This record gives sequence, structure tokens and C-alpha cells, in this order.
Amino acid sequence: MRVLFIPVSAPTGSGEYARSLAIASGLRALKADAEVSFVLNQHAPYAAAAPFPAVLLPSSPTFHPREVSALIQDTRPDLVVFDNAGRTAQLRAARDSGARVVYISSRPRQRRKAFRLKWLPLLDEHWIAWPEFMAGPLTATERLKMRFGGHRPTVRFFDTIVPTPSPAESADVAARFGFEPEQFALVVPGGGGAHPGARQGPRTMAAAALRLARSGHPTLLVGPQGQVSDSGSGLRHASHLPIRDLAALMARARVVVANGGDTLLQALSFQRICVAAPLAHDQIGRIRHCAEAGIATGVELDEMAVASAAEELLVDGERRAGLTARMAERPIRNELDFAVDTLARLAA
Repeated sequence: MRVLFIPVSAPTGSGEYARSLAIASGLRALKADAEVSFVLNQHAPYAAAAPFPAVLLPSSPTFHPREVSALIQDTRPDLVVFDNAGRTAQLRAARDSGARVVYISSRPRQRRKAFRLKWLPLLDEHWIAWPEFMAGPLTATERLKMRFGGHRPTVRFFDTIVPTPSPAESADVAARFGFEPEQFALVVPGGGGAHPGARQGPRTMAAAALRLARSGHPTLLVGPQGQVSDSGSGLRHASHLPIRDLAALMARARVVVANGGDTLLQALSFQRICVAAPLAHDQIGRIRHCAEAGIATGVELDEMAVASAAEELLVDGERRAGLTARMAERPIRNELDFAVDTLARLAA
């Protein structure tokens, strides 16, 4: 079984790569002889340390249709997974080489691309990587296009995809930073680029993390620290963590502070209490959906607002219990196992 993953890949941001890596690792665990490889941007911070063979390109694979198409034709994989990446020529190369093609979209623009009439016959599966209640069900136009396209591809909604560490593994990772499980705040600013109006987002979240630490709450900041000085605050910092270690920390944090991207849904799948602030325009609606469902607390991207909301939840057990109860009523499911099984069937 030869599987090629082609996620969006940039010097900042790692959501698509983290999702693809989780699926790839699950495939390897299911089938030890699976030949898994990636196509990545050589400037991405994770490129050099990727645990699977990777072809490195000068920029994201989407910008190299000729090279990616040639690679697919030469290696003839059984399955190609495009995550928010891909051009028509690349999809056609995969189809012409006999590969099954899966396209993952997690943004409205990529979802629209996947429903273009010229793309529909090239895809076997289209995975919309958000819960249906947040992403919205298939529209009348999308259903009509699929009828014209011969009812292709199979469309699935995935709540989230993330590794599932054991309780012991989570406790071990927390202990590396000097934390007891359930007794620390985890701040993951994320931010894959200079989003309009939110260019200082990661720095704002880092400043909120510093406020929490100075208030006496054990706090770990994951990601760029920016120009925030944490001298004497007790704030712990990790510039980068493997997705499995980050998942282990999310699973045992008392409160998770994140943007409205993948990390929010991943933390909710572990039934964690979350505070979310948008770093991109499309995240505003996602956070609002979670807040209206009562499963997360949404705030403006403001240092004081983020810190105050997180501190309130750290100390207010009654509010945490209420959020936990609502998460149980509307759970966000980790669908990694289903994703792996689906790809294994396609590749076979």
C-alpha cells in the first residue's frame, strides 16, 4: 500500500500537516508495510524532522503542479491525500496513474474548489474537516453539482482528527513541564500567517498567557513567544511540540486557550474547557457556533479579554462543570480511526 500525503505546507502554521501526520501514523500502525510519503515545503519548521520520507519543494505543493504531477506519475501511489492543497493537473495526474484521490477541505474556499464540476470526477472522497453543524450541510447547489458529476465523490464530515494518547502518556508529557494533570492552562496561539486584522494575534495570546502565569496559574505557552518577556513569571514555554505531545497536553489541561482553528476542535474532542479568540476571519463563525452550542467560550482577540476569560474558568468549578455537561450533550468526536480505516479500504 503506497500512500502519498500532500498537505498545505508553509513556514508558519501546521494544521494540515498535523492532521495528515496523524492519519499517516495511524495507517502505519494498522499496516506496518504501508509505504507512506509526503510532499512538503522545505521551509516548513517540521519538514526536516518529518518521520516519513518527504519530497521537499521550495514552497507549498500547490505552487508546483509540474513537479508534483511528475512525482505522482513516477511513483504511482495507490492513494493520494490532498489536504487543502492541490491543482487540477495534480489531481488529474493522480487519477491517470490509477490512484484513489481524497481531498480534505477545512476552509470555505477549498470546499468550493472541491465542488467545481471539473474536480468532481477526479475525487473519490471529499472530507470536510469540520463538524456539520459548524461547516453547514451540503447546499442545494452542491447536491445538484454532485448529480451532474455522477454522484461523485463521497462527501464526509469529520469533527476532528487527532492522535489519542493514553492517560499515562498525557501525565508523562505534563510532568516534563512540571505540571500535574488537570492543574494547568495550555495556551496555543497558532496562527498560520499574517491574517488581516490579526497579525499580532500570537503575540496577544502570548501576553495573555503571561498574565495567567503572573496571577499564579501554572501555564504553558506553545508557539512563538514574540516580544513578550516572561522573566520571573513562571510561564513555561515550548516553541514547537510534536502533535502527539500537544494532544497529550490538551487531554489533561484544566483550560485550553486557542484560536478558532483545528486546535479548538481537537481540545473539545478531549472534553477540555476552551477559550477561543479568532485569528482569521473564517474563525469568527466557528467560534460563534461553539459558543452558541455552549461548548466553548468565545472572546475578542484582546489580551485582557483572553486572560480574564481563562482565569475565570480556571477558578470557577461550577462554570467548568456546566461546559463539560454541554460538551457531553454535543460531543466533538475524534474520527482518526474512521479516517484510517477509510483510507485503508480505498488503498486496497
